[in-house]
Amino acid sequence: MKEKIIPITALRNTQKIDQMIKEGGEPIVVTKNGYGEFVILSNELYQERIQKDSPRIRPEPRTTVSGKRSALPKQDDPYGFVRVGCASIPTEVGNVSHNVKAIEEAVVEAEKHGVAVLAFQELAVCGYTIGDMLYQSTLQKAVVDGLEELASFSAGHDILFAVGAPLAKNNNIYNCAVIIHNGKILGVVPKTHIPEYNEFYEKRYFAEGHQINDEIFIGGRSYPFGTHYLFIDERYTALRIGAEICEDAWVADSPSIFASLAGATVILNLSASNEVVGKREYREQLVSINSAKCMCAYVYASAGNGESTSDVVYGGNHIIAENGTILAEAEPFSGKSIYTDIDLEKLGIERTRTTSFDDHRSPDFEKIFFSMELKKPKHLMRHIPQNPFIPEEKNVDLRRVQTIITMQAMGLVKRLKTVRQKKAVVGLSGGLDSTLALLVIAEAFKILGYDPKGITAITMPAFGTSKETHDNAVSLAEDLGVTFLEINIGEAVELHLRDINHHIDDLNVAYENAQARERTQVLMDWANDNDSLMVGTGDLSELCLGWCTYNGDHMSMYGVNASIPKTLVRYLCHGYALLHPETKESLTRIIGTPISPELLPSKEGEITQKTEEVIGPYELHDFFIFHFLRFGYHPKKLYFLAKEALGNQYSNAEIRKWLGMFLKRFFQSQFKRNAIPDGPKVGTVAVSPRGDLRLPSDADSYEFIKEWSEIPEE
Repeated sequence: MKEKIIPITALRNTQKIDQMIKEGGEPIVVTKNGYGEFVILSNELYQERIQKDSPRIRPEPRTTVSGKRSALPKQDDPYGFVRVGCASIPTEVGNVSHNVKAIEEAVVEAEKHGVAVLAFQELAVCGYTIGDMLYQSTLQKAVVDGLEELASFSAGHDILFAVGAPLAKNNNIYNCAVIIHNGKILGVVPKTHIPEYNEFYEKRYFAEGHQINDEIFIGGRSYPFGTHYLFIDERYTALRIGAEICEDAWVADSPSIFASLAGATVILNLSASNEVVGKREYREQLVSINSAKCMCAYVYASAGNGESTSDVVYGGNHIIAENGTILAEAEPFSGKSIYTDIDLEKLGIERTRTTSFDDHRSPDFEKIFFSMELKKPKHLMRHIPQNPFIPEEKNVDLRRVQTIITMQAMGLVKRLKTVRQKKAVVGLSGGLDSTLALLVIAEAFKILGYDPKGITAITMPAFGTSKETHDNAVSLAEDLGVTFLEINIGEAVELHLRDINHHIDDLNVAYENAQARERTQVLMDWANDNDSLMVGTGDLSELCLGWCTYNGDHMSMYGVNASIPKTLVRYLCHGYALLHPETKESLTRIIGTPISPELLPSKEGEITQKTEEVIGPYELHDFFIFHFLRFGYHPKKLYFLAKEALGNQYSNAEIRKWLGMFLKRFFQSQFKRNAIPDGPKVGTVAVSPRGDLRLPSDADSYEFIKEWSEIPEE
């Protein structure tokens, strides 16, 4: 190709230069003092030469005969789960061949466990504590050869792994994370922050990787090099990987922050953090906080066995955290690799709600694509709590119990002050919900310094009231020192049923609801007549399932249990009994009583109507409520998670059946939730139409029921 030559003084005439480029397109050599200084190329020619001269590894476009991009192979829905890991290898400092073989063995082992993304420690290829050997060309060549060997080895292995290696570029050495997948080095991420005073004294060896994106040669081939790359799975784009190295996580402006803002959902940290007393706890906090503030999965792999112990020791304390929660950890000096499943769907929902994560926050990030098959998990390598609303410890967390009840009580305190009331009334049935409501009122009165006799607990027996619940109500009121009143509503309900021509033996929904509404009328009117605030008792589980009578127990002047699910109600009552031994006997009996609305006639004073036999176990429903409202999980994932958490207690058929019940009742009952009274929010899940759940009463559940119906009846 013929070149055009112009002197450097001709650069002033930009119009002429533009015309020369458009006319021929050939390079223009700019001379200074008779010698070539630099070359001007058209953009088209520049791009052509890049493609021709630089075999930079990018995903090859898939094209059809027509030249259009072909469709990717279909990816099954993995429910958001991707298995990640941190690998421990028996490092030999300076023995690259040994370390490469150990890395390959660790990759194969991780694949056996279904791992899709694997992180190795900082400078894993040569050893972190190698010192001045980094300057030796023999070692530098061995590292390059080792990386090419790892890339070649990875062909046919559908696992992405990141290894630490020192690499030379422009007369500098960089501490790098090399990202490898299926026969290719996808890219190289240098360490941004090089510590000046640490045991290894890294500033002696490494340059800081502040340049944003460039290229680096490894074995004569060019690869993406820089701190602003995301590695994205084309088939499951929720998997977006960023990388940083050790110190990068400990500084204020961590690269992971910018990567996460650009969309990274997984951050790999290749680290060499030595052990000193107390550092493990700090490291756990650091990883946990980084994963929380970035709303990401943070995979922290640390150097361990085999590093030099001349001055310090390295424990291999691997940690994997997800949005503030540590999912897996390798004890220091255990020499173990760790694997766990991260939930990208959960992270996506969290980020969507914050609206802080998008490409526009870090526009200079480039995307490098790879293609991986993620399989639907059969079982998870992570713990799914059976009761997500309550702590899992065997002993009751009394501090949490007191905190929650105080939050409920403070909500009521504000309402009592606002309406200038020093008296309250509650319907006390002897069941769990009304019990917790009374406990909360009692705590509110303590805070305000009011006389507990200003609390009136009214029990209103009717057709279904059992002796057990009646006696429980009497006993609890005595224990708390509140005013107790009994009003039998049976005659009033019978009169009402006659007024509407309803036969007393017709035990339909009108028969049941007439009792619930009569109780509410009594409480409301009694409150008006006695200058009191009527406190509601209904809980979150009942609101989600619509298991309440519209304008009956559904209504109150303030609902203290509005965000407390049934499993937590029981837990709080148990905790209150431990905090206040004077109530223990009464509360223990109440906790042991079957849950019932007691609206159908009892038999010989015994309960005949048991709620969980009609609508299903509250333990299951609370599980569905938490994951459905908190993370927006779809029916098939809800079913899968319930099997993981509660499969040893309920059959697949039972889980499927009650999930269907939950979905149908949830949507059918929105009209009740759209008309609920005020009540305090105490957890992350609530259904107030004023802030937490804005849903039209006539929203169609078709898509949800359709997906549920596709779950096989096992």
